[in-house]
Amino acid sequence: MSYETIEERIAAKQLVVIDGGIGTELERRGVPMDKQSWSGTANLEQSDVLEQIHVDYVEAGARIITENTFSTLRPMLEAAGYWDRVGDVNRAAIETALRARERAGVDGVVVAGSLSHWTEGYGGMMPPSTQELTDVFGEMALMMVEEGVDLILCEMMYLPQRIELVVSTALETGLPVWAGLSARQGEDGSLLSFAQGQDIPFAEILAVANRPGLAAMGVMHTGSPIVSGAMAAIRQDFDGPVYAYPDSGMFEMPNWRFDDSLTPAKLADYGKQWVAEGINGIGGCCGLSPAHIKAVANLA
Repeated sequence: MSYETIEERIAAKQLVVIDGGIGTELERRGVPMDKQSWSGTANLEQSDVLEQIHVDYVEAGARIITENTFSTLRPMLEAAGYWDRVGDVNRAAIETALRARERAGVDGVVVAGSLSHWTEGYGGMMPPSTQELTDVFGEMALMMVEEGVDLILCEMMYLPQRIELVVSTALETGLPVWAGLSARQGEDGSLLSFAQGQDIPFAEILAVANRPGLAAMGVMHTGSPIVSGAMAAIRQDFDGPVYAYPDSGMFEMPNWRFDDSLTPAKLADYGKQWVAEGINGIGGCCGLSPAHIKAVANLA
């Protein structure tokens, strides 16, 4: 499936609908979460549930579905005891998404590979070195190319020193790359990187992520009330397509606390505002479901 279908929608000023949360939707459907790789082990152990989630998102209106590799970089899988099955876990994620697209039978659906810089999991692991990070990002990107994803989503970018490595690695594949930055609001109301325990200006991570060749840039794993402000900051320096997929709820490792503060109707209300502001794509992150994506798809 070609990424050209997404480019055509953007050129025609049609809203691109992205899927919603994968890991949290697995948990919502009863799949146990791993203390080290969160939802990653489900790629092998619960592929039938994962496949159905992808299908449900397509049927809800998503035209970009994201395979489940957000938390499957080598350090996390090795800590979870899957040291000899890193390739199996990641290839299973991609194969499941591709199989779900075929099963859904809807034209114009693109499979995106999720590449994050989150590697520490929940077990107090030591952060990898720069060389180790370069190696694991490269390993993941190569599998995505070999298995046939159409797009790479650099997800939950919030640490400047890692963003450059992730985005550069993704761009080197030659695939279209979307960079998703994560933000939070400081106590003084300022816009910050999502990084906890340190106040990194959002402008700093934006400057690092804004690399030549990016196909789109957006805001993810961020509360809906601050999405517009983050999008405005992105537009000041980036003239390509922009997108958002906010979250709802809270992480209490290794589980997601499902707060119903963001209903599908409320997401649609925010979506109307973002469309009026010129956004090109909307989806959902942690805590958001096919019902949320269906509400967004009605805006397209």
